[in-house]
Amino acid sequence: MTARWWCELAWLGGEDAEAGVLLEAGDDGVLTAVTSGVRRADAPDAEALGGLTLPGLVNAHSHAFHRALRGWTQAAGSGSFWTWRERMYALAARLDPDRYRTLAAAVFAEMALSGITTVGEFHYLHHGPGGRAYRHDAMGEAVLAAAADAGVRLTLLDACYLTGGIGTPLNDVQRRFADAGADGWASRLEGLISTVPAAARTVRVGAAIHSVRAVPPGSIATVVGWARHHRAPLHAHVSEQPAENDACLAAYGRTPTGLLGALEALGERFTAVHATHLTGDDVALLGASRSSVCMCPTTERDLADGIGPAAALWNAGSALCLGTDSHAVIDVWEEARAVELDQRLATGERGLHAPGRLLEAATAAGAAALGWPGVGRLAAGYAADMVTVRTDGVGLAGTFSGSGAGAAAAAVFAARGSDVTNVVVDGRTVVAGGSHALLGEVGPRLRYAIDSLWDTGP
Repeated sequence: MTARWWCELAWLGGEDAEAGVLLEAGDDGVLTAVTSGVRRADAPDAEALGGLTLPGLVNAHSHAFHRALRGWTQAAGSGSFWTWRERMYALAARLDPDRYRTLAAAVFAEMALSGITTVGEFHYLHHGPGGRAYRHDAMGEAVLAAAADAGVRLTLLDACYLTGGIGTPLNDVQRRFADAGADGWASRLEGLISTVPAAARTVRVGAAIHSVRAVPPGSIATVVGWARHHRAPLHAHVSEQPAENDACLAAYGRTPTGLLGALEALGERFTAVHATHLTGDDVALLGASRSSVCMCPTTERDLADGIGPAAALWNAGSALCLGTDSHAVIDVWEEARAVELDQRLATGERGLHAPGRLLEAATAAGAAALGWPGVGRLAAGYAADMVTVRTDGVGLAGTFSGSGAGAAAAAVFAARGSDVTNVVVDGRTVVAGGSHALLGEVGPRLRYAIDSLWDTGP
């Protein structure tokens, strides 16, 4: 059976949108035909999507449980990344598999409502209190189930986390993150993979090195080898803080990027997350290796981390993708424009990133970084993942031509999550008329999930 959608306007790449685009998909959730210039009257049986339709947005870096910190940490007064991290540890200590699934499902649903169809969940909360292992990987299974509950496509990036810092033992909370060495990490991950049906169309499992602070060089090599053997995506937090760089240089005589390069982690399946405090040599190394870089601008500014060299990385050869990371905001539209707007603040120059390029970062580039080469475009052979935003609301009204000219700039610089009306994932409607079709009202779900974690607040 063929599913058909008639789009008033659809962005197929570049800077403009096409008018009257008919999308057709088979039972396998893959687009079989994309035809422009179709009148509504010529496709009466197709579902009508008024407004502007784009490929589903990709959130390439998420820590779902951090959503429970929104508002509380911002109200806590002065501090830094390191003081924020202590509050995050307090939250992590309270989670169990059931509460994790409830919270993550609500967070993934919030993402879907903002137009996100694919999520890269950088997952490091593996065990029970004190590091006690569950009989099976209950926390990983909770994340997989939560994504299914919310109807989003998922790459679970399972993170190896072994030390509390370079040469520093784990603290009590961090023991929940750690396995018995890199081999123990790999063994647990193989067990988790065995629970994923071979025919699963919307799940991938990849690997992550939490950071050079948390994984010693020998263990990094093990994770790199696992990812290479499985041809899986490999992600790592890189140079998020100057202190990380200083510690790495002192211990190994290299920057984090230099160390990862020496251990053969870099390459087309590798994504450096944050990459905020890079040297010129780091930028060149990431670009030459065709490593991707995931920028998380709303988190960087929330935690006062800094502004990464996005334009320099792009010019060096790195593809850029986007993540909402700590979920101070869940809005990939905002992440996309923040890449450009933050660079304007840092450089005093406008127009460093073309709008079409930023939409690529928000869609196909993010999908590729998560191991989904057939996701992120409205084209035959790609997954039927799409998001529609209204063009007659206060956000987008009057921002571009009715013919579709200038649609990319309007979407990047004016769209927001509240403009989303419809979301389709793998050919299935997940959001209709601005409401979540699978879980209903998401706000109360978030409130319940978060309130159950705190007695009187963080």
